[in-house]
Amino acid sequence: MENAEKSRIDHGGDFLLEADYEENRRAADRYLRVEESFDVVGRNITIGGRRARLYFVDGFVKDDLMQRVMQFLMGAKPEEMQSLPTMEAFADRFLPYVEVSEASRMEDIAVQVLSGTLALLVEGYAGALMVDARTYPARGVEEPDDDRVLRGAHDGFVETLVFNTALIRRRLRDPRLTMEIVQVGAVSRTDVVISYMEGVADPKRVERLRAAIRGITLPSLTMGQESLAECLARRQWYNPFPKVRYTERPDCAAASIAEGGIAVVVDNTPSVMLLPTSIFEFVQDANDFYFPPLVGTYLRLVRMLIFLLTLFLTPVWYLLLRNPEWIPAWMDFVRIKEPNSVPILLQLLVIELMIDGIKLASLNTPGALNNAFGIVGALILGEFAVGAGLFVPEVMLYMAFVAIATFTQPSFELGYAFKLFRILFLVFSALWGIWGFVGGVALMLLVVATTKTVAGGSYLFPLIPFHGPALLRLLLRFPIHRKNAGR
Repeated sequence: MENAEKSRIDHGGDFLLEADYEENRRAADRYLRVEESFDVVGRNITIGGRRARLYFVDGFVKDDLMQRVMQFLMGAKPEEMQSLPTMEAFADRFLPYVEVSEASRMEDIAVQVLSGTLALLVEGYAGALMVDARTYPARGVEEPDDDRVLRGAHDGFVETLVFNTALIRRRLRDPRLTMEIVQVGAVSRTDVVISYMEGVADPKRVERLRAAIRGITLPSLTMGQESLAECLARRQWYNPFPKVRYTERPDCAAASIAEGGIAVVVDNTPSVMLLPTSIFEFVQDANDFYFPPLVGTYLRLVRMLIFLLTLFLTPVWYLLLRNPEWIPAWMDFVRIKEPNSVPILLQLLVIELMIDGIKLASLNTPGALNNAFGIVGALILGEFAVGAGLFVPEVMLYMAFVAIATFTQPSFELGYAFKLFRILFLVFSALWGIWGFVGGVALMLLVVATTKTVAGGSYLFPLIPFHGPALLRLLLRFPIHRKNAGR
């Protein structure tokens, strides 16, 4: 019998708490590993002459709220306990707190405790009371570093799920705003929230996304939203184009939801996934909507033009250098005035790698040394490299423009997709000339056209399938009131 009971307790996921207090306590202690984990606390108390035990994670429970709960519980008298036959009646009498529920399955209790909820076992009652008195360590909701605006809100998402959903709700005070929570990962049990506007978002897309998230069988989401995105997106290892748009701005997430999009909020990460997305969605930026329509349209068109230049500038320039007869007289300035012995293609590829090396190094450079690092990097790649005869000034000029212009696009993933294809254009142009360049462009268009999106839809929408008004709204910044009136 003892072995059978021990086996039943060890498999606590299927263990149901009954009225046997000792058996419930042993099961909870073993399943929560109270003896092995120092931060999982099991505290024995007495309530109205009855034995009771509290379970919580140290650091996840609000101290002031815990003190009030204890005051109510310690005020219970034995005669009062006799008049409370059920756990629900006990909670109504001694836990006047809004977030209290009952649970009887050990796995459910353990998941809630490890998420920060307080569990209470009381002798004579079946099940446990779950008191949501949790608090998480969190940083301030300051503006994200990679998505700044000159005007507008300066708050940003943080690593705490409930804070992020509250920031969205603060902007969309509509009962149709739905926040569905799903747990992903057999080990991590990561909370994932699917946020959408009922009646505005496509219900088929919501259902497809919901089924896909619930069907994930990974042990844990070790890298947060990136692990989730890789599980949701169809595997295309050869395709560098982003299939998910990310934001750390609550106003951008709220705007996307209001327009019929779906936001996926993952616990422990400040990046929110916006679905579905197309390649044209990346031309938008929050600054466009914090300036007048004419200025916003100008900024958007400039961003698109410069970003296209980052893709085609160096490959087209290299083609012109290989075929000098194509250069008209008025473009004579693109010729190299003082060539050196290092091939131009090699110079371009080396600087591409060096720029990425500087980016990686800057990520690991302490803040106090950032300025010095930037100065040294500029000298090494600039005047000293040219003076040593490694690079010609024209290569440095064009690559410096490409490196700086890449940051006009807020999506790092799309920036690196364009970078990889820019390198491909250069290599193909070196091997097969103009036909290599044309073939590289055709290959990029083919990859874009075959990119599989998350939650359905076309990656080239609203171009394919063609939707004129939607395409115009993406390319131009229309007044807000006109946009709302058209819905």
